[in-house]
Amino acid sequence: MSAEPAGKPGRASDLERIAALSDDEIEAMACADADNPATRREDWAEAFIGLPPQKTPVNAKFDEDVVTWFKAQGRGYQTRMNAVLRHYMETHRKTG
Repeated sequence: MSAEPAGKPGRASDLERIAALSDDEIEAMACADADNPATRREDWAEAFIGLPPQKTPVNAKFDEDVVTWFKAQGRGYQTRMNAVLRHYMETHRKTG
């Protein structure tokens, strides 16, 4: 029987190695990682922290060709339909 915990091979040794790193070493590794580009304060200016709006289940009828087209785009077709409706709503919303 292996002493290695269930999961990915070598995971325990990776966690031990990471736990032994100092904060400065972790920071240096993060800065050197090409997949972790530095960000500026402006990059986060329009960031939103919070829960997404609650979804309301509805029973709606759409033209068959519309549903077929959205479904043909792949997974997430209902999310895309919602985005189209939201865009329409936001561009036609009365201001003031």
